[in-house]
Amino acid sequence: MCELYSKQDTLTLREKHIGPSCKIFFAADPIKIMRAQGQYMFDEKGERYLDCINNVAHVGHCHPEVVRAAAKQMELLNTNSRFLHDNIIEFAKRLTATLPQRLSVCYFTNSGSEANDLALRLARQFRGHQDVITLDHAYHGHLSSLIEISPYKFQKGKDVKRESVHVAPAPDTYRGKYREDHEDPSTAYADEVKKIIEEAHSSGRKIAAFIAESMQSCGGQIIPPAGYFQKVAEHVHKAGGVFIADEVQVGFGRVGSHFWSFQMYGEDFVPDIVTMGKPMGNGHPISCVVTTKEIAEAFSSAGMEYFNTYGGNPVSCAVGLAVLDVIEKEDLQGNAVRVGNYLIELLNEQKAKHPLIGDIRGVGLFIGIDLVKDHEKRTPATAEAQHIIYEMKGKGILLSADGPHRNVLKIKPPMCFTEEDAKFMVDHLDGILKVLEEVMDSKSGIVVSENAAHRTKVDIHGSYVALSLQMPNLSATQAREIHSGKRNGVCSDQHALLNKRLKT
Repeated sequence: MCELYSKQDTLTLREKHIGPSCKIFFAADPIKIMRAQGQYMFDEKGERYLDCINNVAHVGHCHPEVVRAAAKQMELLNTNSRFLHDNIIEFAKRLTATLPQRLSVCYFTNSGSEANDLALRLARQFRGHQDVITLDHAYHGHLSSLIEISPYKFQKGKDVKRESVHVAPAPDTYRGKYREDHEDPSTAYADEVKKIIEEAHSSGRKIAAFIAESMQSCGGQIIPPAGYFQKVAEHVHKAGGVFIADEVQVGFGRVGSHFWSFQMYGEDFVPDIVTMGKPMGNGHPISCVVTTKEIAEAFSSAGMEYFNTYGGNPVSCAVGLAVLDVIEKEDLQGNAVRVGNYLIELLNEQKAKHPLIGDIRGVGLFIGIDLVKDHEKRTPATAEAQHIIYEMKGKGILLSADGPHRNVLKIKPPMCFTEEDAKFMVDHLDGILKVLEEVMDSKSGIVVSENAAHRTKVDIHGSYVALSLQMPNLSATQAREIHSGKRNGVCSDQHALLNKRLKT
């Protein structure tokens, strides 16, 4: 692709013409991405970056089979679903074949937000109840109906929680109300939902749905304790509500052992509604709601037709079918198991070495690194996380942070991520942590950053340490060469490239 504007002009024009609430990655030194392939992205200078965060490009950026499927169908026909077409039928059959038998009716939409909005409509129509229980720190989409049930959003803005929305504690056994030393955290967290239901009923309110990601993403890569969802589903069903499993971020084999993340909690747990999106089209906008025949019939009996102009169009379905084919042909679920296990093993080795790492949690290629300044207090290392992200970017590795304190490094790469990629990422993380922790141990000082544009402050026991440049910035390519020993046989993770000045 030909570059139309310089990087600075692109940034300036973006600020002028694009809504200011749309945040950009690495705002202090943004990357201008021109193309991508597999698990790699390339900027306007041709510098390559290992993508560790893009769970949308599920089977790999610009996968040739997906691109061909889209182009081939676009040459023939693209229209709405009021006409008969085989693609939508075949796609629905393939999707429902991956799900428990009673989840058999599909509604095709165009984004995760559309899917979750429709899921709420289905749930509320089912028995005429209105109230929704959501988890603290949850995010389910950008529509008004979803901001209302997304504490991750409404707790940061001016929106006030509606009376019909109830927030249950996130089932976080590392940082939450009931931790790993609790005798039965799943029951304790589920009882919090039961209590909410009882309080709602005492006020004359009725529960329509409980909604949760099968693994909480924006909340900090949270994996609920075993048995939690089963117990919650029991309480919700007794109240006449339905269970909505949001698989928009975590579905399509990302956990490796199962196609859908909710399936790893056991065969005795089956949601009433499942929503899916992001990875479904590998970057093409397509999503879906799958539910039971009973819920679908209650929805249609209301007399309001559901129609979506682009939902389930022939091109989108062709793309979705191609994604399913690639997952199967390339054994990407098996890859998620193999590489995910290897990566978690490497990260646990780092946890044993580095006091900044408080917790490693994850399944398959969905992993979180919880950074702390104090292991006992589990004080979030927020500023340190941001510094690490920028330093990793300087090495040609893209990471980001999430969680309520933005101290959890999240790893959700394309599913073609390899063991070599995992090793490359962890080796550089090791080097960055080593230098950062030495500065923190010194209580105060200045540490050199290899990232010329990024200057930040890291809170060290109440004081601040400035991270500033003392030598020329290295390109991502140079960082890779150093890592592989090509530049004078020196590893970039050693102090030879860094000059640390300690304050006295």
